[in-house]
Amino acid sequence: MTDHSRRKHSAVIVDGLNQTPSRAMLRAVGFSDDDFKKPQVGIASTWSMVTPCNMHINTLADCAEKGANAAGGKGVVFNTITVSDGISMGTPGMRYSLVSREVICDSIETVVAGQGFDGIVTIGGCDKNMPGCVMAMLRLNRPSVFVYGGTIQPGAERRDIVSVFEAVGARAAGTIDDAELIAVEKTAIPGPGSCGGMYTANTMASAIEALGLSLPNSSAQEAISGDKRIDSERAGEAVVRLIEQDLKPLDIVTRQSFENAITVVIALGGSTNAVLHMLAMAHTANIPLSLDDFTEIGKRVPVLADVKPSGKYLMSELIAIGGIQPLMKMLLDQGLLHGDVLTVTGRTLAENLAEVPPYPAHQDIIRAFDNPVKADSHLRILYGNLAPEGAVAKISGKEGLTFTGKAQCFDSEEAAQAAIIAGEVEKGTVIVIRYEGPKGGPGMREMLSPTSAIMGRGLGKDVALITDGRFSGGSHGFVIGHVTPEAAVGGPIGLLEDGDVITIDAEQNRLAVELDDATLEARRAKWVMTKEIPTRGVLAKFAKLVSSASTGAVTD
Repeated sequence: MTDHSRRKHSAVIVDGLNQTPSRAMLRAVGFSDDDFKKPQVGIASTWSMVTPCNMHINTLADCAEKGANAAGGKGVVFNTITVSDGISMGTPGMRYSLVSREVICDSIETVVAGQGFDGIVTIGGCDKNMPGCVMAMLRLNRPSVFVYGGTIQPGAERRDIVSVFEAVGARAAGTIDDAELIAVEKTAIPGPGSCGGMYTANTMASAIEALGLSLPNSSAQEAISGDKRIDSERAGEAVVRLIEQDLKPLDIVTRQSFENAITVVIALGGSTNAVLHMLAMAHTANIPLSLDDFTEIGKRVPVLADVKPSGKYLMSELIAIGGIQPLMKMLLDQGLLHGDVLTVTGRTLAENLAEVPPYPAHQDIIRAFDNPVKADSHLRILYGNLAPEGAVAKISGKEGLTFTGKAQCFDSEEAAQAAIIAGEVEKGTVIVIRYEGPKGGPGMREMLSPTSAIMGRGLGKDVALITDGRFSGGSHGFVIGHVTPEAAVGGPIGLLEDGDVITIDAEQNRLAVELDDATLEARRAKWVMTKEIPTRGVLAKFAKLVSSASTGAVTD
């Protein structure tokens, strides 16, 4: 491969007489004469001190730069944003969380294309970093590797962020006192890393590894570990190799890759956000993927991981027995993964897994196929007169498979949270939270605060919750999100009234209200959108451009 072909993007920026000013600028940031002859690797770092998920990523970015330089490239670190879901949860700030996925994607595209980088390492920690990074990699289609920032270590008594949210509900119920609450607050988050269960961050990291866009084991390493620093360094090296091979994300990611990612997410009992984000990533890659694909794949894939939020174990405990690589080997041997797909190693998935050892004997984090946590998928796609375009549920089976109750309607998350905390929600109720969809929020907030308050008050098996918003990966219980069409565009969820009888059936995949079509049409004729949507700024742009949650809530 010629020098220019290794630098087909950066050469346009730095070669020749006309680009003398460009070289002059780059000398000021540390380029030498030799550096102009090397392929340039952009290192997209989501480092910031706004959240523990990302506070260490500057160190990982330095490692990736070191790896790229050692392999004969020129690493260049640049930054992009993050919004902390855990901090903004339950506040107006959470409206910016899903929006940040689009901003991250757009900003990485802008820098990489503007600066002419030949390859990319992207490093993400908090939830929306990961799909945002991958969408940019797919959009740019330059040799790329994604690095997961890694999971947090457990807090005292195996606490994590969900422990804190559920402690709020427990304090409201009077089952713990102020001293116990502050003890949880002070000990649950011991340092850097993403939330510790199989919540959205660990789910998406696992999905991206299964997709073939991370090095093996990148999704299963603690944030503060030598393994994670080595993973970052190897990612920088790998991108230089990929540049030499001209192997790009769209050469790796296929329909079969997405089927692998969905399979791994189901086996792990992963977050409902994976549905939203994988639809968005597939859209970016121009690969057909729909809600119904999750249903079809889910019929043949069991839940094998006994992990939080509905299970017992944390990600750090899964890492200790080998991470997700042995699970992927189990799935491959069972014929549930496509082994012939390429990965960023330059080898196929089957080749990567060939020498992976099994889990140690007597561990009970990952179950055998004849003893699953659940025989089929926990991710249920529901349809019915309340969700004609679909809704997404996370049903472990522990909360039952069907629920019928009377609606108690709230036009915002805050109103619902106040009622739950005040003890104004009775057993047998279906809590309805609407006008929180992609357009109506705007931003499709996660509902960890109300779902955790429900669990903390001991109502997990006695109430259900439906929303056109979405859920944190830490949410559990009888909860249904992504109800489409959303209320803000006149969807049926916006037509509900207190006392309407709602049935949720995770066996028949049905979400319905006991109202006939004529009644719904009469209500629709009177419906008026009363919630004010911002007219300026990023939320206004998002509300104007965003698609339905059932197609990934994308903006392009």
